[in-house]
Amino acid sequence: MTSFDTSPQLNVWRALLALAVVFVMLATTGWTAVRSHRGATPLEASRSAWEHGTITGHRLPDPGDSPAHLARFFSSLSAHQRARLAHRYPLAVGNMNGAPVGLRYEANRIALDQQRRVERARMHDDRLSSVGQQEAGRLMHRFEALMQQDRQILAFDPDGSGRIAEVFGDLDSARRVSVVVPGVDTDLLTFQRTVRPYSAPVGMAQSLYAAERAASPGTRTAVIAWADYTSPSGLGMEAATAMRAEVGAVRLNALLRALPGRSPVQLYCHSYGSVLCGIAARTLPARVSDITVAGSPGMRTESATGLHTTARVWAMRDADDWIQDVPYLEVGGLGHGADPVSRGFGARVLSAQGAQGHAGYFAPGTESLRNFAEIGVGAYDAVHCAHDDDACRADLPGTTPVGRA
Repeated sequence: MTSFDTSPQLNVWRALLALAVVFVMLATTGWTAVRSHRGATPLEASRSAWEHGTITGHRLPDPGDSPAHLARFFSSLSAHQRARLAHRYPLAVGNMNGAPVGLRYEANRIALDQQRRVERARMHDDRLSSVGQQEAGRLMHRFEALMQQDRQILAFDPDGSGRIAEVFGDLDSARRVSVVVPGVDTDLLTFQRTVRPYSAPVGMAQSLYAAERAASPGTRTAVIAWADYTSPSGLGMEAATAMRAEVGAVRLNALLRALPGRSPVQLYCHSYGSVLCGIAARTLPARVSDITVAGSPGMRTESATGLHTTARVWAMRDADDWIQDVPYLEVGGLGHGADPVSRGFGARVLSAQGAQGHAGYFAPGTESLRNFAEIGVGAYDAVHCAHDDDACRADLPGTTPVGRA
């Protein structure tokens, strides 16, 4: 007679309980600036104004039109007309896939200045608690930093905890484009950090951009720090489901399909960001050549072939990364599937030597960053595999960086 303790049903529920407990116990405390809004958000208000706007007596196109259609619209305008639209509808233009990237930078600088003024007023609003006023001050200073002339903000939404994306390099002329997709607790205030800078999207992207330039000085590259999705807050139950990743996958695909040119694109997906990339994989545009995941809790599939993508799939995990203690399973929507660095998954497993834990993959001097950079410039023969058999380099294209000037 089979004992109750070994029944398959009980084992499943034990696994579910273990998954939930591990995610909660491994959680790190993160502060998220969530503010309540009444009515339309600033971005919604800007888009609504755009929808009712005109130029030269003609209605403006639907902001949700295809990037190609919107690109043709903007190309039909003079520089003065484009600048007028950026000043009238900064959030709409700054987040519009299909608008010229330079115009998006200009529009988002205007939008950041407007939001900076809002937060500066909130700092002295007696109706707010001292905590609320402090929050406003932190946001005001963050907006000031983001609107500096040398920063290229590709997307900005101040609603709630906020969404943002920043470009390093010349996106219009790049021959290789890398996109960093971060994980949990990513918002406007955690987009950049002074302490442990390479654990935040800006530091990750800056480090990768510098490493790519060092790996192949003649290859024109651009790197996008893409935090333009609402990530889970903390590593609790929300991070154990795919809800945030599913919405983010749609946004990531929209960005990728609107990027200028036809250069190959490489994705670098960290932690929960790899869940997002796994969901996005089957609908990625063909120009995405590589998906690299680091510190992944899973990609919502049992194997690399289950991603249904033509992109090469790479994976790495540092030996000290706590993510290895998360149960790699998916039951009833909880959990994210198989371990991407396991042999059975079928990804190309890279060395992450020197990464030191879950947040150290982009730190200078690590083999993980070096591998990222070699993939970024197309020098596939130079990557270091995690195992001695060099299986991660099998059947790869040419041995020199792609896209040299």
